Amino acid sequence: MVLVTPLDFVVSLALVSVAAGVLGSLIGLGGGVVIVPVLTLLYHVDIRLAIGASIVSVIATSSGAAAAYVRERMTNLRAGMFLEIATTTGAVSGAYLTTLLPTRFLFVFFGLVLAYSSVVTFRRRHAAAPLVVSNDRLANYFDLHGSYYDPAEGREISYKVVGTKLGLALMYVAGLVSALLGIGSGALKVPAMDSAMHLPMKVSSATSNFMIGVTAAASAGVYFIRGQIDPIIAAPVAAGVLLGATVGARVLGRIASKTIRLVFVAVLVVISLEMLQKGLLL
Repeated sequence: MVLVTPLDFVVSLALVSVAAGVLGSLIGLGGGVVIVPVLTLLYHVDIRLAIGASIVSVIATSSGAAAAYVRERMTNLRAGMFLEIATTTGAVSGAYLTTLLPTRFLFVFFGLVLAYSSVVTFRRRHAAAPLVVSNDRLANYFDLHGSYYDPAEGREISYKVVGTKLGLALMYVAGLVSALLGIGSGALKVPAMDSAMHLPMKVSSATSNFMIGVTAAASAGVYFIRGQIDPIIAAPVAAGVLLGATVGARVLGRIASKTIRLVFVAVLVVISLEMLQKGLLL
């Protein structure tokens, strides 16, 4: 451990978690995308305990940010619940795979997933306007299309959803990643909704925040039964992330979509490099 006393450890971890909550709620990744690297690289916590604490933080992020986004009509509830069918299934599958995979694989896999997500998102940094027509049968049948008011642009933005089958496949993988790595699976959910299904970036981030709590809850029980959720670690992480997520939810609407996309990419690149280095040096 970097810090000696338990009190210092808890306080410093809570403060880091506040920052993680703000960042996670803004870009739809959940606090876990920061918490897992911080716990493993800075505090030298075993990655499985870090993932357990992170899953708790993901539920906290979702609780803190989702209510605000739903109230502001930025979350696409229909699309979120439709896609959760695949993510929850993937999360349960992934929770049972964690004990079968070596630690080095988890680090490397984490890094590769984030690197891929950063490339996909960066390519859409100059994304065109939302779609106004959709020929996707599932999207039309379940009425997954929507609209939201964007304070940064000062207008109502309507959009259509496409690519639902590809979206479902990617969401299953996202669920696996969530359970294996404890990152809330937003690293794949946001690019899947943004790139494959053409939801606006802010809607993708808000809907991801709504979904990640459900996905994490599906695998949290498995980690708890295994004793991989340490309350000394999980409690300050959850409290800090919840506070940060509440703050981040109030900021998202005022920031331009392009800025959010670039912050998303920058965070993923830094953390993917750190985790790849950690995995390759084990």
